[in-house]
Order: sequence, then C-alpha cells, then structure tokens
Amino acid sequence: MSRRAEIQLTPEEQRDLIESERIVVVSTIGPRRWPHSMPLWYVTREGEIWIYTYAKSQKVRNLERDPRATLLVEAGHEYHELRGVEIESVAEIHRETDTVYELARELTARYAGGAQVDEAQAEALRAQARKRVAVRFEPKRVASWDHRKLDRSY
Repeated sequence: MSRRAEIQLTPEEQRDLIESERIVVVSTIGPRRWPHSMPLWYVTREGEIWIYTYAKSQKVRNLERDPRATLLVEAGHEYHELRGVEIESVAEIHRETDTVYELARELTARYAGGAQVDEAQAEALRAQARKRVAVRFEPKRVASWDHRKLDRSY
C-alpha cells in the first residue's frame, strides 16, 4: 500500500471532518486567471457543501464565468496533526430568494450553536437574501489526508 493511501480519510472520516470544522476555503479562477481563495462559513446538505454570499462578490462573478472551484477543509496545527479534504467541484448558483433565505437560516443556526432563528433574525435574513446567493458545490474529485495515521517511529 502506498504512503498516500495509508493516510487517506475514509468516507466517514471525511464527513466527520467536514461537519465538525467551521471554515471552508473556496478557490475560484479570477478574471486574470489567478486563483482567488476565500475562507467562508458553510453548511452541508446530503454530503455537499453550500455557502451563502453576496451576489456581486468576486467569487460569484468568478463562478458565473467558470463554475469550477476547489474547496479545502482542514484541521490541525502541528505537522503530525494535519488532516484535510480537498474537493474539486462544480458550483451551482441559486438566486431564488426562498432558497437563499433557507440556507441563511441553516447557516445562522449552525454558527449560533444550533439555536433557533427568532422572528427578528428571520426578517433580517429575508431582507439580506435579496442581495445574496446560495451556492451548492457538486463534488467531482476528492483528495484527503490525515497525518495522525503516519508512523512516527522513525
């Protein structure tokens, strides 16, 4: 077995990492053909990562031009702790206010520790939804690693 294969995360480990971490770095292709990488909050739906952002943001403009994106979710501080998932994906931009609003509610609840969105928050999220989009990333290829699986006896 190759060293690369030894440190891959299982599908369950990938899911656990993605669901436990709070930041995804989304890399798109910018207008000058350079990578444009941004850290974002996210939610998962049926194993796919979704983000919520301004409709006029650079990342959305990039995805309108070219829907390919690479996502990175990682954890660890020291080399032997590093683990992560890199997902090559195709983005689907959703502009429907109800879709954007529902994602905003999910995102708000997730980052508020699961607290329910109250009426005032819901009204604010509905107003914001008109200027924002929801983006679903359909995974095409996944690479993963977990340096905790490395033999450190050397």
